[in-house]
Amino acid sequence: TMASLLRTDKEITEIYHRNVDTVYRICYSFMKNKTEAEDMVQETFLRLISAGKTFQNLRHEKAWLIVTASNLCKDQLKRLYRTDEDLDAHTELAGETDVPDNPVLEAILRLEENYKTVVYLYYYEGYSTAEIAKYIRCPQATVRTRLSRARNQLKSMLGGESE
Repeated sequence: TMASLLRTDKEITEIYHRNVDTVYRICYSFMKNKTEAEDMVQETFLRLISAGKTFQNLRHEKAWLIVTASNLCKDQLKRLYRTDEDLDAHTELAGETDVPDNPVLEAILRLEENYKTVVYLYYYEGYSTAEIAKYIRCPQATVRTRLSRARNQLKSMLGGESE
């Protein structure tokens, strides 16, 4: 019915406004380029619409979007690598320097892909290792290992002592 379509539209719009900034930050952290990050944000919300997903709560909604955005970006980057483009030229399109002047954030942007999502969910969004494990479908021990390795990588990038 038309009424249910309108409701869905309204719900999608509300979900979009609630989460677009977070999803953009995730996409930018992978694509490192404004235009491509915006494309991946669009792709993430299209995926939400086509998945017809219902969420238990706002935390679940946000985590689903973060994990979906991360996976879409990883897939897109794999495709770019496969087509053997010069990825450095690709990420420097139009000489964009949108990366905020924040050494910690810049270091997180340089982390390996496996670490980026768990670090973001844990430190920036406050999810527990148990929640993260559920959302990215891996054991909690794996999440803890990735967080620990990411912390060591960040320490060395930021000039601190590694444990």
